[in-house]
Amino acid sequence: MKMFTRDANFFRLLIVFAIVFVICSVLQGGKFLNPGNFSSMMNQFPEYGLLAVGVGLALMIGGIDLSVVYLANLSSIIGGKFLLSVIKPEASEGTVMLLIFAGFLVAVLVGAAGGALNGLLISGLGIPAILATLGTQSLFWGFGVVLTGGSSLSGFPVQLTSMLNSSIGIIPVTVIIFIAAALIAGLIVSRTMLGRQLKMYGNNNTATEFTGLNNLKLVVTTHVISGILAGLSGIIMWGRYSSVKADNGAAYTMQAILIAVMGGVSPKGGIGNVQGIVLAVLIIQMVSSVLNMFNNIPTACRQIVWGGLLLIVLIFNYMVNENAKKKH
Repeated sequence: MKMFTRDANFFRLLIVFAIVFVICSVLQGGKFLNPGNFSSMMNQFPEYGLLAVGVGLALMIGGIDLSVVYLANLSSIIGGKFLLSVIKPEASEGTVMLLIFAGFLVAVLVGAAGGALNGLLISGLGIPAILATLGTQSLFWGFGVVLTGGSSLSGFPVQLTSMLNSSIGIIPVTVIIFIAAALIAGLIVSRTMLGRQLKMYGNNNTATEFTGLNNLKLVVTTHVISGILAGLSGIIMWGRYSSVKADNGAAYTMQAILIAVMGGVSPKGGIGNVQGIVLAVLIIQMVSSVLNMFNNIPTACRQIVWGGLLLIVLIFNYMVNENAKKKH
């Protein structure tokens, strides 16, 4: 109860979650509560959930990251090319697994490097976050196209796909990756000095300079974490599609921003938490599940839904904030 009084947005999200759950149950009948449907939903959200957490961190410092999807793809492409270059047909099972994990590490490191580039452009050179990440979005996409020749890159060991599409008990490995990453990010935001500093910076980045805070280090570190999350998302997409491509998950940018804002992260910076983002991920996945009922719905219509929801959330948050100001 104490948590609810501290975070009214999280309480509202719980209510929305319950309402959406009931609506989905009614619309889909017994199919929604079917274990197979839950398993299908669990396999879908980790990749864009990780991106949403990364975008949320960027928003908390008063910026934004439009490059996460293409950084995720570039990470998996470079990791994939590395794996194909070092693996041999006669390699033993143990060697194959070791090289697969090496490929994953390369992908994560590429994600971290891309995040560092974003941070340096934003804080080091003073380029507005929206312009810097719009530029790196094109940069990452372009490198991805060049490295793959504009097509998908495949031919990876079956062990890679099997591992990333397996489950531990009833929980998919990809969900475990998402939970672990979200838990670590949540602890960083809520329990560490870095988390307090990034919210201070998001509230007033000029004032933080007079406190002795190293703004450059803070922004770069935040974007490195976002880049690592993008790298993990790229790995999950790599396993799900059994291939890597420069434009996988192209629609995820809008979803990631929507989820972060719905989860209570202020686009102005300084406000937000990871648990709200996680709950928003589950809500959006249920909405997506309903949309999947209509097999012939065009991608453009889905984008209309996500864009419309984002505007509704922004307008609602504005009204709530204005009402709070009047009360004070």
